[in-house]
Amino acid sequence: MSAVGEFTARAIDVLRRLRAGEVVTYGEVAEEAGFPGAGRAVGNILASTDGLPWWRVVTSTGRLVPGHEARQARLLRAEGVAVEWGHVKETGRKARAADREA
Repeated sequence: MSAVGEFTARAIDVLRRLRAGEVVTYGEVAEEAGFPGAGRAVGNILASTDGLPWWRVVTSTGRLVPGHEARQARLLRAEGVAVEWGHVKETGRKARAADREA
């Protein structure tokens, strides 16, 4: 398998394992897939692959997907995620795990 194919497969696996209410950054997906620094490629995968939970992925600043903010905010709020002014308040698997344990 090529490096591109391996990255795509790993990133899709990470994305499919995201649970409701769990919000991560593009960079966190890339890092968890074993390819730190490949956050932009994660965006390309989300844009070209149907059926992935794209609304659970935001920029490193928590910004929602430009042009899709209203829909993404609606989907995230339905999962209990706080969204204000086009940004989520916190991201990352560790943040979500802490919320679940509290």
